[in-house]
Order: sequence, then structure tokens, then C-alpha cells
Amino acid sequence: MSSIGISSIGDFIYLVAINIMVFQLTGSAAAVAGLWIIGPLTNIVTKFWTGSFIDYRSKRKVMIVTYIIRAIFIFLIPFVPNMAVIYGILVILSVAKAFFNPSSMTYVAILIPKEKRKRFNSIRSFASSGAFIIGPAIGGSLIILTSVEVTLWMNAIFFLISAVLLLFLPEKENIDKESIPTLTIAQLIRDFTVVQKFILKNKYVSFVYLGFIMIMIFSFAMDAQEVVFTQQVVGLSEFDYSLLISITGIGSVFGAFLLSVFSNKISLRYMITIGLIMMTIGYVIYAFSWSFTSIVVGFVILGFFNVFLNAGIMTFYQNNVPVDIMGRVTSIYDLIQSSIQVFFILVIGIAADLVSLRLIIVTLALVMLMSSIIFSISVLKQNKKSFYREDDYDKGELNLKVK
Repeated sequence: MSSIGISSIGDFIYLVAINIMVFQLTGSAAAVAGLWIIGPLTNIVTKFWTGSFIDYRSKRKVMIVTYIIRAIFIFLIPFVPNMAVIYGILVILSVAKAFFNPSSMTYVAILIPKEKRKRFNSIRSFASSGAFIIGPAIGGSLIILTSVEVTLWMNAIFFLISAVLLLFLPEKENIDKESIPTLTIAQLIRDFTVVQKFILKNKYVSFVYLGFIMIMIFSFAMDAQEVVFTQQVVGLSEFDYSLLISITGIGSVFGAFLLSVFSNKISLRYMITIGLIMMTIGYVIYAFSWSFTSIVVGFVILGFFNVFLNAGIMTFYQNNVPVDIMGRVTSIYDLIQSSIQVFFILVIGIAADLVSLRLIIVTLALVMLMSSIIFSISVLKQNKKSFYREDDYDKGELNLKVK
């Protein structure tokens, strides 16, 4: 948990520092915007094979190596002579993160007993939400007190510390190096077939997770236009916007804190449905907002309940996807998500130039609300209750053994 928390703080320090550094070097808003498209594009290229690599190797070691790679290349950024090389390093960092996320998801499922995962993920949400507040504050303070370059060097230390902490965790997998298949096209095709079989055999699990991804795409599309909407449509100043983000972060931290304390009192189904419906209502309030106060209300609600949804979905996923194929399944879902994200960014960007941005945001929020209600009904169905059990009872239909 400490490793995740420290690396999350490092992610936000890096985000602040690299945005400022790129803008200082280029003076171009487009160059800064390019930073936001690197991650999804890298995922599209790498997610075809990251799961096949991860599932046959130690998840703990993969996580440690990715932390070290991120530390090394973040340390090198200040020495880079031009933007082309910086973008190259950012691609490498995105690839490392593409390996880390499925490995982390799987390792938690291996390490944490089923009945304790909901509480672990709730506390993890608290750590991530805290990083959302602390990270940018530390990053901004370091830049003011030192420089962007020194901030990036110190940022690299955060990832090294996270890697060292993972060394103290147990190695839960017995990996036979001789049995690890070569990463070939034929092997990738076999692994795709394995994922396809899982999706077809576990339609409800696939429906819930893919449904969650699709609904969250709407929030991603709205977030991508957040600065333009709040400043040009609603009329907030840059200071108002900065204050708004801080207040949202505080709402997330408070929600995550309450969730970490009372998670055992809330069923997994209600954690997901209440989190999703209330978060969507927050977006609807935001879409119809006319002032700073109304946006604050919407953002606090969505920030507070977003942690409920994320912790609930993560627990549901870890409980229902076998760990021996979780890396491959997660990678394919990430691939789908990234592809749709890139498409949505382009479509919304073009649409914003053709029609009112207010109309686009309102439409997205209302469609998201309708989708959330339909999704919640499917989660609350009585005949699907067994999928949300939090003990060690396993449904036979989920025991898909893969070699």
C-alpha cells in the first residue's frame, strides 16, 4: 500500500513537472495536449502483447522492473536536448505503465484473500485520492523552491523507493522459466483465443466490466473538455479552476476515507451502484452549471462517490477473473478502453467546433445517467447476487484453467 501511495504521488509530481517543462520548451499548448494522447496511443500498440508477457512471469518482478525503468528515464529527461527525444522517453514511460497496471491488479488478487479485497481496494482508493491532493502540491512547491529539473530528479527517487518496498513483499508465484512460451505471433493468437473463451463463457462478468468501461468513457470525454467548458462556457478564471480541482480532490479524499473505514458495512453491489449513480448525478449538475458554486457541488459529489465505484468495480473484477489469465484479460480490456478513448477525443474535439460545447457536455451527461441506471439495474438483479460474493466461494463457471 505504501508503494502504491508513493508511486501515485510520484505520478502527479511528474505530471505537473512534465507539463510545465514541455510548455517552457515549446510555448505550445498543442505540444502539451500531445502529452495526453501518448498514453492511450501507447496502450493501443502495447496491449496486444503485454498480457501474454505478464501472465507467464512474476507479477512482483514486473512491477519492480517497471518502477526502476520509470525512475531511470524520468531522471534522464532534464538532460534531453529536444522535444523529439522527450516524446520518445514519454512513450517508454507509457509502455512501462502499461505493464505495471495489469501486473498490479493481478498481484493484489494473488496476495490479498478474497474476503479482504474490498477493504484493501477501499484503502487503496484513499491512498490514490490523497496522492491527487499531495502530489501536485509537492510538485508545485518543489518547482517553486528549486527547478523543474530538480523536481524530476526527486520524482525519480519516489519510484525507486516504491520499487524497494516491493522487495519486502513475498513472491507468491512459482514460475518455471523453462515453461515460459516464446512471445510469437502464434502465441499471441492463442492468448487472444483464451481471452475470447473467457469472455464468451463469462458473459455477465464481461458485460459488467465492459459496461463500466463504456460508461466511464463519457466521463473521460467530459474531462477532456473540462478546462474549456469551465473557463469559456461557465466563465471561471484560472484561479477558480485551480481551486475547483483542489476542492474536488478534498471530496475524493473524504469519500475514500469514509469508505476505508466503513467498507465492510457496504455490500459490493451497493458500493458499485450508489457510486455510479451519484457520480453521474455529479456530472449532470456540472453539465447544467452556471456558476462556480454549482460546479463545486457537482464536482464534490462526483469526486466523493467516484472512489466507491472504482473500489467496487476493482474488487468485483479481481473476484471474478482467474488470476492465471488476469493479465491477458486486463490488457485486452485496456486496449478496448484506449481505442474508444482516442476515438472519443477526436469526435468530441471536432464536434465542439461545430455545435455548442454546452450542448455536447449536457448530452454526454444525460446519456451517461441513462446508461448508469440501466447498468445499476443489471447489477442489482437478485439472480446475479452470487457474482458479488466476498468470501472464498467460487462459481464453477469461472474456474477456467489455462496452460
